[in-house]
Amino acid sequence: MIHSNRRIPMLAAAAATVGLALLVAPLATTWADVQPRAVAPLQDSRLADELSLAFERVAQSIKPSLVSITTARRVETRGFQRIMPQPFLDDQRLREFFGGENPFERFGFRFFEAPQQPTQPFVQQGQGSGVIVSRDGYILTNNHVVAGADEVTVTLQNERRYAARVIGTDPKTDLAVIQINADESLTPAVLGDSDALRVGQWVVAAGSPFGLNSSITAGIVSAVGRSRMGIADYEDFIQTDAAINPGNSGGPLVNLKGEVVGISTAIVSRTGVNLGVGFAIPVNMARQIMDELIRDGKVVRGWLGVAIQNLDEDLAASFNYDGADGALVGDVNRGSPAEKAGVQPGDIITAINGRPVASVERLRNEVALLKPGANAELTIFRDGRTRTLKVEIGEQPADLAARPAGQPSTSDDLGMALEPLSRDLARQLNLDRSTRGVVITQVDPLSPAGRAGLRARDVIVEVNGEPVESPEQVRRQLERGDLEKGVRLTVLSDGLRRFVILKSQP
Repeated sequence: MIHSNRRIPMLAAAAATVGLALLVAPLATTWADVQPRAVAPLQDSRLADELSLAFERVAQSIKPSLVSITTARRVETRGFQRIMPQPFLDDQRLREFFGGENPFERFGFRFFEAPQQPTQPFVQQGQGSGVIVSRDGYILTNNHVVAGADEVTVTLQNERRYAARVIGTDPKTDLAVIQINADESLTPAVLGDSDALRVGQWVVAAGSPFGLNSSITAGIVSAVGRSRMGIADYEDFIQTDAAINPGNSGGPLVNLKGEVVGISTAIVSRTGVNLGVGFAIPVNMARQIMDELIRDGKVVRGWLGVAIQNLDEDLAASFNYDGADGALVGDVNRGSPAEKAGVQPGDIITAINGRPVASVERLRNEVALLKPGANAELTIFRDGRTRTLKVEIGEQPADLAARPAGQPSTSDDLGMALEPLSRDLARQLNLDRSTRGVVITQVDPLSPAGRAGLRARDVIVEVNGEPVESPEQVRRQLERGDLEKGVRLTVLSDGLRRFVILKSQP
């Protein structure tokens, strides 16, 4: 019986061979009359030679600064006993049938853990990469490479190993700085300007993928400014198709001048290996974080004190703003630097210190990198014209969370149920007693309200800029507006003010 099963792959292979022959035969007949042509020799290979030489030079320049990082973390795990009888698990006939393997192990079968088992020490190993940034042994890498490690070991290009100590970590950007005390000369990498990167430019990723030290791969910049990836709190990633694999984390992304322009961090993959979509932290962001970690051992971030949201075409039109970029201010914290500077809900921040604000993420990153106490200049759009505000940046609170910004009256055509905001409801929603508005108690997810992003427990405080305190007022204001083009609602969501465009049709 077993022998019959083993013949099946052979038969399948034979069938595949016959099929291939049948497919190739007609083609061979067709091509028989075609005379082979001589291939013209490549007349000028200078461009190819120059590109090849450029990659060689990059590899030679970055390798002395490249390190491999291994970590060890002591953990305790509870021992387990197999509940199923051992003779059945190791039955030789089962092993023969599955090619010598234990079928339960092969298919990832997990046995129940017996209770009251003693804990056993276990060492969890980790691996990553890093880049030397100073002659006194500072090394830049990812936070997730060294986080929680009891031991960190750095291997240089000459295979010499050194114990490293963690100088500081910043989980919000996934960056870390470690240091070794080497008794030899170290070669720091040259840090470039990531703002100068353009889509389509060549880049090289260096590191230790799968433990293969000093590996170099090449690709291009696929995109810049990638955010909302869920990798870190502060994101402004360089996307590249240069092969980045497990073990590359913390390694440098280098331009053809040999300058570090990014720190490899993550990949998008269904298999755990590179599929051509990798991400690196821009070196301009990394440099500032690195300097603070070396100097202070921690990162202190700037703070503006506003709840902001990205603009879309409908929101921009509702404010008579014809620009494409900017961050819309939904709410302003009381006593915050923004309030003191005169920032108001409905303002559109288009630039900070002359640098354009393309998105919410860009503004957050720019503000976070400013020092508390620093003076900044905000360019805003308000009431049809652009104006400038001076603001003194505050210090980001340590506990600041990363966050975006009677009988119910039904409105079946828009798909939401409304109720006046009573004191009891305001207390349940943790709103100030002085808050006035109308509570959304139900939303049909396939309705206009659902498509607009409204949800139960949202509080409508304004419709087209007019305050509302009852479902009837909401209804009247909606009727006065143009629901086909869109009506702007000012909404409190989890206590934060935001703007929503409500349309009758998608």
